[in-house]
Amino acid sequence: MHLTLHLTTACSMACTYCYAPPRPGHRMSEAVGRAAVDFGARLNPVNCGIIFFGGEPLLEKPLIRQLVAYARSLQERGLSIFHFKVTTNGLALDEEFLEFAAEENIVIAVSIDGVREAHDAHRVLGDGSPTFDVVQKKLRMLLDARPYSSVFMVVNPDTVRYFSQSVEFLLDLGCRYMIVSLNYAAEWTEDDLRLLEKEYSRLGRQYVKWTEAGRKFYLSPFEVKISSHIKGEDYRRDRCELGARQFSVDTAGYVYPCIQFPAAGPESRFCIGSVFDGVDEDRLRSLHDEAEAPKDPCRDCAIRDRCNHTCACLNWQTTGTITRVSPVLCRHERIITPIADGVAETLYGKRNALFIHKHYNDAYPLLSLLQDTIA
Repeated sequence: MHLTLHLTTACSMACTYCYAPPRPGHRMSEAVGRAAVDFGARLNPVNCGIIFFGGEPLLEKPLIRQLVAYARSLQERGLSIFHFKVTTNGLALDEEFLEFAAEENIVIAVSIDGVREAHDAHRVLGDGSPTFDVVQKKLRMLLDARPYSSVFMVVNPDTVRYFSQSVEFLLDLGCRYMIVSLNYAAEWTEDDLRLLEKEYSRLGRQYVKWTEAGRKFYLSPFEVKISSHIKGEDYRRDRCELGARQFSVDTAGYVYPCIQFPAAGPESRFCIGSVFDGVDEDRLRSLHDEAEAPKDPCRDCAIRDRCNHTCACLNWQTTGTITRVSPVLCRHERIITPIADGVAETLYGKRNALFIHKHYNDAYPLLSLLQDTIA
């Protein structure tokens, strides 16, 4: 099992749009960071992934360097093999950090919401200044150095009309890995959801055209739903399980079972321990069982085993409980699943070689990389 630790290096909440410096006392110290690395090595002495998160982790570049160096020292002693990732808004990304990331094989992902109108609707500075031009420039710099870097795009009700346009923009910019998420906690109206369905349908048609043209890309909503059909039982086992494969550590070293829960704070029932004292297994097991319990509206749903309703993070974020599914999430899954199935049926029916290679060959990522490198 691969363990992933999300380390909140600056700011105590996993904030989607954070451009301000962290408040005093909301920075992770080197001592806490080292204890978190030790904690990860204890939980999985074979394979431990560490994601530097926030807030904005690149506000803490010296700390990231210190913790990577410390983890490498543990690795040299055979205590675990560490892998690193940074999720950033891109504003503080520079050539120096890119060189460091290349030396340490650190994966960098940038948050950008697509075209200017979509991105600047929410991702602005404290004084309201837009950030699109700067982030686009930094993303181009990243892609020049690391062409396989991923981007994270958030779709809001007021930006959904730019959804398909934004995906096409990012693809033309050179992005190959696009992770898309709805802001499920926003107020989605019926008109917004109907427009979302139209945008997904438009993207479905584009997905077919791009694939037939031989363009390589990963567009998460489609890839995940196609995989859920192809993998069947294996997909159900791979779905998010609370506290099974990943933990989040806040700036003070408290541990939570997933990425949204540091916002609940150390006094909440979602705090399952600390990097100093370890995990309260009974509390973790109780939360896990509660999250995995069958949910009444889902019992007879035809896409229950392909749906993301088991994500406790999303459920808590949108409904305030890990046992009730967000109506917006439910609607989203019922929108995207038949559209993705139609895309897959079309491309498989045409025996499109790229589609079949991509979705039915486990070695595709490595073979594709080798192909691109040789080319």
